[in-house]
Amino acid sequence: MDNFIFGIRPVLEAIKAGKEIDKVLVTNNLTGELAGELFSELRKKNIPVQYVPVERINKLTNKNHQGVIAYISPVLYHNIEDIITEVFEKEEIPLIVILDSITDVRNFGAIARTCECAGVHAIIIPERNSARISEDAIKTSAGALFNIPVCRVDNLVDVVLLLQQMGLTVLGATEKAYTTIYDHDLKHPAAFIFGSEDTGISKQLLKRADHLIKIPMYGKTESLNVSVSTAIIIYETIRQRNFL
Repeated sequence: MDNFIFGIRPVLEAIKAGKEIDKVLVTNNLTGELAGELFSELRKKNIPVQYVPVERINKLTNKNHQGVIAYISPVLYHNIEDIITEVFEKEEIPLIVILDSITDVRNFGAIARTCECAGVHAIIIPERNSARISEDAIKTSAGALFNIPVCRVDNLVDVVLLLQQMGLTVLGATEKAYTTIYDHDLKHPAAFIFGSEDTGISKQLLKRADHLIKIPMYGKTESLNVSVSTAIIIYETIRQRNFL
């Protein structure tokens, strides 16, 4: 069952108490002084808000929700700048995964499992248009989501620029690339962008990436599942780094 709280005052107090809120569902016609205070806190904390018909919330609970439901994340989100700084201080080579519009919770969970097993330092997801860290995601990850830092950011383009400024090479995994992962040097500090299977990486992120890479395909099927692609690329990176 999803972990959520409902009611304007309980949600407001949870935000003020520093609870990790995934997103808040709000009915379209929510008004009043207390609602105004809630919206102010939501904007201040950059918490995603989704406006929905009251029927949507009624399906989630038949109690007095007052038109508001907040999903509480089962994990704490991390600051990517702090993580990169700590990795460099340990004299390790940063390895970061950026997920652009990965909305399927099972793909997300499978990617997290691979990343944790491979020693990836962090996964970065956007605040919107991303899979929630739900029970399904945690189950698919075999609990790995409890053991790998997840960073939720407002703008992926901004975080790419930050990573580049901190000395990381940003690589976009796309079939549009000319260079394969086996022909590219992956030994240096790096962040890999993976996009959804239907739309791929956004044009803005493709433009910001330092390099584009691809997995060579030899069969008739055009692409791999994104969680499989992530595993192949991450472990090729580890293979190369083991031969430093």
